[in-house]
Formats: sequence, structure tokens, C-alpha cells
Amino acid sequence: MEKKIVIFIDSGDTIVDESTEVYDEDSKLVLKADLIPGAKEMLITLKEKGYTIIMVADGYRQSFINVHTLHEVYDYYDGCIYSEDIGVCKPDPKMFESALEVAGLTKYDCYRVVMVGNNLSRDIKGANEMNMISVHLDWTPRYPKRPSDESEMPDYIIHKPMELVGLVEKINDTLAAEFNQKSKINNIR
Repeated sequence: MEKKIVIFIDSGDTIVDESTEVYDEDSKLVLKADLIPGAKEMLITLKEKGYTIIMVADGYRQSFINVHTLHEVYDYYDGCIYSEDIGVCKPDPKMFESALEVAGLTKYDCYRVVMVGNNLSRDIKGANEMNMISVHLDWTPRYPKRPSDESEMPDYIIHKPMELVGLVEKINDTLAAEFNQKSKINNIR
């Protein structure tokens, strides 16, 4: 079955454990870091299930390449959007609009995009403002877990990366059923 859901996902404290980052002092690039437990398995499983996955992350392109290549997960992404390249950080809509473009989608497809991130004020707020499905991975103790206002309220909360797999499958099935129902109604007319 064709997947209706497209996944946009943050990197720091969503895939990569920011507390383990090792920086090059001169360039300020991240040279290496550990992944969050279950993050690699989550990416592999989602990819095996046929989902399109786009990284949408604030930071330097080479830092992400270094860490994700080190853990052999870079090739699981169908595209990557970095704030360094776009010139703004999340929640700026340009980050999400660029990711839509890379995924071959338009603003009219936002209803079927799941944005997953650890930061309520960047990932969740940005996704909500774009009318995407927002998923907060509250794994890290480094960022607030309570929204400061309605704009930071996630649609879903998960606690471990692998929980995303079941959630996305459920959302995809619901969306596919709604789409099929609309198609049947349109065929009757």
C-alpha cells in the first residue's frame, strides 16, 4: 500500500544524543556523537515500511553528515534541510517549505506530513503553524516538556524513538481510510 504520510524529523535529541556531541574547536562542527537508543532501528523500520523521511534540522550541514554517516543512517533520508543552507532556523516556515519542496509536496499536502522533534518552540510550533501533524519526542531533559502556549501544543507525544513507528502506521492507516472513503463518494457522483 502506498504511504500517504511523509515524515519530517529533527536530528538533535530526536535522532542524535546532543549530550554526547564532540566538537572540532576550530570549525565548531560536530565530529561525532551517539544516537538515542532506538533511533537507528526506528529509521530502518520506517524506511523498510516505505515511508519518505526528510531531515529538517538547525545547524551545520557537515555536522549532520559527520554524525549520521558515522552511524550509517544518512542514506535513510530522502532529503535533508539544514538551517545553514536555508539561512533561517525553525520555526521559520522557510525550513518547512523547503522540506515540502524536497519531498515533492506543496502546502496543500501539509495535512499528511508528520513533523517529529524534541523542541516545542521550534519543531512543534513550526509544524503547527504549517498545519502539519506534530509529534513531540520528549526524550531529552535539556528542553522544556510543557508548551509555553497553544502554538507549542503537540498533536502527539512519544517517549522513545521506536514509538514513532506504531504511531505513524496508525496515522497513515487513518488517512488512507479517509482518502479511500472520499474516493468512493466521488465515484458515486
